[in-house]
Amino acid sequence: MRAVIQRVSKASVTIDEKIIGEIDRGFMILLGIHEEDTQADADYLIRKIPLLRVFEDEEGKMNQSLQDVGGSVLSVSQFTLYADTKKGNRPSFVKAARPETAIPLYEYFNEGLRQAGLTVATGEFGGDMDVALVNDGPVTILFDTRDK
Repeated sequence: MRAVIQRVSKASVTIDEKIIGEIDRGFMILLGIHEEDTQADADYLIRKIPLLRVFEDEEGKMNQSLQDVGGSVLSVSQFTLYADTKKGNRPSFVKAARPETAIPLYEYFNEGLRQAGLTVATGEFGGDMDVALVNDGPVTILFDTRDK
């Protein structure tokens, strides 16, 4: 799994001019699921993300976690994180998990974050979404469970 995590002051997902998910302070997570990913990959991210210390403490150091600051998550499935751009100009997405694999893992990931005590809003899997965010910092972190 690949997770692009952006520290945000606010973020939202809109479909057909209707907001379907939004948060204030927290993490905007773009989650890409590889064809070989399992629940173990999701479990790794579920353990790491709530404790990721990228929020500033009273001394201005990035020393507080999402849990420490009471932040929320906006989670959006993003198969294009597995784009293969080695040949030609049109990316291939053959390494991205098919929906029958990806949807249950995406839902498992989101539920795992909720079980960790986080408020989680989501996009719509496979939906044509407009994603808006204000990247705070900017702070952007990449997790790839194949590199753990």
